[in-house]
Amino acid sequence: MASFLDPRTHIGAVSLTVSDLSRSVDFYSNNLGLDLLERSGGEARFGSGATPLLHLVEDPASRPRRGTTGLYHFALLEPSRAALARSLRRLAEAGARLTGASDHGVSEALYLDDPDGIGIEIYRDRPRQEWPRRGGELAMVTEALDLESLLADFDPATPPGGTIMGHVHLHVARLDEARRFYVELLGFDVTQQYGSQALFVSAGGYHHHIGLNTWQGVGAPPPPPHSTGLRHFEILLAGEAEEESLLGRLAAAGIAAEGRLLRDPSGNAILLSRASSR
Repeated sequence: MASFLDPRTHIGAVSLTVSDLSRSVDFYSNNLGLDLLERSGGEARFGSGATPLLHLVEDPASRPRRGTTGLYHFALLEPSRAALARSLRRLAEAGARLTGASDHGVSEALYLDDPDGIGIEIYRDRPRQEWPRRGGELAMVTEALDLESLLADFDPATPPGGTIMGHVHLHVARLDEARRFYVELLGFDVTQQYGSQALFVSAGGYHHHIGLNTWQGVGAPPPPPHSTGLRHFEILLAGEAEEESLLGRLAAAGIAAEGRLLRDPSGNAILLSRASSR
């Protein structure tokens, strides 16, 4: 099935509930090296240069929840291997603990959790012509990442900036429902599927803009109030015509949007916005 989304469609900023804003601001500033764009009251916004990446909202009563839908991780895409090496070096100097480090064939990725246990991936893409394929289909893998080789590419002259939100990976209740929503209604292409447990979709031939899995259990409920984690994530559309077409498909399917905010069948919230060119 060919995507009927504009190939320029991509993921924008991710909005999170955190339990202690000062602690999170320190973590995202010092451990991840993101730029604090704004802090007011119980909210903070981070980016890379002027590119917005994260919106944090404090709820002191919130706590992590297991066995629910929501965010598995958000993924920050670095512009080069040298930039990823710089991220690894910064994390090591900050004493941060990685939860994983993987070579996915299409990319090299570092994994860790923020102070609320929110999953984070930091990665760099290999050139598309190097992406592994099997029978003409994308064949992402999970192999151990050579951290020593990555650190050898560290260069203090690497210019800062250039980080974008590469993708989000979500826990969903049922994969078939998620597929109908993200593929048949929103218009993403399926790039790879792992049986009945995980599905990856994208626009424009990317390896994935959204990952979907049922690893918290088939039929998992949405998180209750006062949960840390995902508030919503942005899908950045190419323009007005793209937005009107998408909203029309949703309306025809009986799915109501609150302005530009909508929810997938598992309760994960999505904010539709228009992208600036990149």
